[in-house]
Amino acid sequence: MHPPIHIIGGGLAGSEAAWQVARAGLRPVLHEMRPVRQTPAHRTGSLAELVCSNSLKSDQGPSASWLLKEELRRLDSLLIRIADRARVPGGHALTVDREVFAAEVTRAIESEPLIELRRQEISSIPDDAITIIATGPLTSDRLAAEIARLTGSDRLYFYDSISPIVDAATIDMSITFRASRYGKSLDGTDDYLNCPLDRDQYARFVDALLAADAAESHIPDDTPFFEACLPIEEIARRGRDTLRFGPMKPMGLVDPRTGRRPYAVVQLRQENLRAESYNLVGFQNHLKFGEQARILRMIPGLERAEFFRFGQIHRNTYINAPALLAATLQLRARPGILFAGQISGVEGYVESIATGLVAGRNAATLASSEIPRPLPRETALGSLCHYISSADPVNYQPANIAFDLFPPLDEAAARRLRHDKKARHTEICRRALHAMNESLHAHV
Repeated sequence: MHPPIHIIGGGLAGSEAAWQVARAGLRPVLHEMRPVRQTPAHRTGSLAELVCSNSLKSDQGPSASWLLKEELRRLDSLLIRIADRARVPGGHALTVDREVFAAEVTRAIESEPLIELRRQEISSIPDDAITIIATGPLTSDRLAAEIARLTGSDRLYFYDSISPIVDAATIDMSITFRASRYGKSLDGTDDYLNCPLDRDQYARFVDALLAADAAESHIPDDTPFFEACLPIEEIARRGRDTLRFGPMKPMGLVDPRTGRRPYAVVQLRQENLRAESYNLVGFQNHLKFGEQARILRMIPGLERAEFFRFGQIHRNTYINAPALLAATLQLRARPGILFAGQISGVEGYVESIATGLVAGRNAATLASSEIPRPLPRETALGSLCHYISSADPVNYQPANIAFDLFPPLDEAAARRLRHDKKARHTEICRRALHAMNESLHAHV
């Protein structure tokens, strides 16, 4: 018999990983510290408890979230199957009854004879067993210290400060201009798109920002903000001109339309591995998503902006995945250790389930003395794993699934569909599902 595969964490990723290992005919040991030791966010001892929302996002194509779920369905994901059964009305979103969902996942795991569920806190990582670490954003302090020892303390983060990401196709390029402050750039090119604001536009933006509704904390014991990653609304509270001397500093920039320095500037930086998208530099915030959309569209050039991701600040324990992981989610320095879920550097419920499925399948492959292979790059699963293993480790930020993570369409298709975003997304979905089917047939 194969030795057991250890999975630390009974959340979305860990539960899915355990199920996938068992489906391969192997013995997983799933370690979950709740209810022996609770976290500040969880309320029950159920596996896969949803703590922030009951929505698994859009289940209507063509959307990146729908595509990821569709791929998971084709790979027989336990948690997506249960989510479909626990569904409640939620428009186009896959919205679930949280209690039913967690109870059904717990029941499935507990009734699977190959899975051993141990209710205990783990503070050390086995040296002699294939192990999946799926402890999520609220990893216990003792285990976090062990992960820091394993990966390097400078590669483990405890707070997540992320800026909004905007679809490049929705930026008004007739208003923005390309330039780096004082003409300084890393490679001699103009690295940033700049959105110029005059005095009145800046004043209206600050007024709206100060009056905006804050988001509810994802985690009840959120700590004070770090000075290095203050939300923009907090900066604005320190004085009306503070933003102009911070992330909206116009110094060293000249608007070619006027020949003068703008009163304030919002800089957009192209994402390295996220095609056709831009990051709003220094615009992390703690506002409701609807408020963010309304206020950010007050910025000249972003009046019709569509966002792949909104800004957030919350506690989130995660590793610097690009510096550490292969696309198979194996730790490069110790391939017998895999990471899954939010600690691996993804955001979102479905993304956590997805990485749990990938880690579980790859752990089973490894235990069978075979070499795990990445899923096709064209698929949502392949693109997500490619991003978290290949992004720039210097400026790494966790990601939800979005179309800008996928490889570009071929030149002919991109040219043919350049004026029809829905058609482009439909083609990306068609290509992904074809690649997934080809991959499944190749392994039959």
